[in-house]
Amino acid sequence: MRRLREWLPSAEAIRANRWLRWLGPALHHPRLWHMSRRGLALGMALGFFFGLLIPLAQVPLSAAAAVALRANVPAAVASTLVTNPLTFGPIYYAAWRVGSAILGEPVDAPSAPSTAAQADPVDENSWRAVTRRFLGVGKPLLLGLAIMAIAVGTATYFLVSAAWRVSVLWKRHRRRR
Repeated sequence: MRRLREWLPSAEAIRANRWLRWLGPALHHPRLWHMSRRGLALGMALGFFFGLLIPLAQVPLSAAAAVALRANVPAAVASTLVTNPLTFGPIYYAAWRVGSAILGEPVDAPSAPSTAAQADPVDENSWRAVTRRFLGVGKPLLLGLAIMAIAVGTATYFLVSAAWRVSVLWKRHRRRR
């Protein structure tokens, strides 16, 4: 637990964040900073959910949801880092594959444009092809992100709760010896 607290942002750092200042006095509730099983599990689940679902403003949205649901704010803010420059590509590709599979669309990557379309970039047909390809990726990607966010958020809640419970039982077992 001590190691986890070292990695989580402090209450002062979150209160001083320019994106979270609007939450003001709501951030002063002690339950938002206490390390409890429910608060930590819910905070991490919210962070993973917003980290996967929304590409922008993840931190303020997860902090606002943590405040509203009385979850651990530092855990919610820190766990939004599930999407970062290293994980962004693989996560979005996996989400696109999941969405394509559910929608029944082919999961092959869109083919490259023909050489004629590459020669004249302002050709109206090439713009239509680019728009069509972009919209073809968008719907499966959004569906896949929503499914992954719900699944990973739910799994995170239950896994953190189970890990907390196992930790408590292990400590109790060691004390009895």
